[in-house]
Amino acid sequence: MSVLDNWDQWKNFLGDRLQQGEHQGLSQNSVNDLAFEIGDYLAKQVDPKNDQERVLADLWSVASDEEKHSIASVMVKLVENNGGQ
Repeated sequence: MSVLDNWDQWKNFLGDRLQQGEHQGLSQNSVNDLAFEIGDYLAKQVDPKNDQERVLADLWSVASDEEKHSIASVMVKLVENNGGQ
């Protein structure tokens, strides 16, 4: 089973990667930029595997670049607050 198949597993995966990046000294801006790049890659290359990912993909598809950066930043906050627990 892929980490993308289950929303909670996906959040945990992102939370773990976020912690690794922070331990390696990535700034909050770098983390947010990386989240934007990952979101853009996923939207273009990966079919959503669950309802939550479908919502994110739909939002991403109509968002401006500024809004996409906001979505990515919110995802970072989500996993910081409860994704890697």
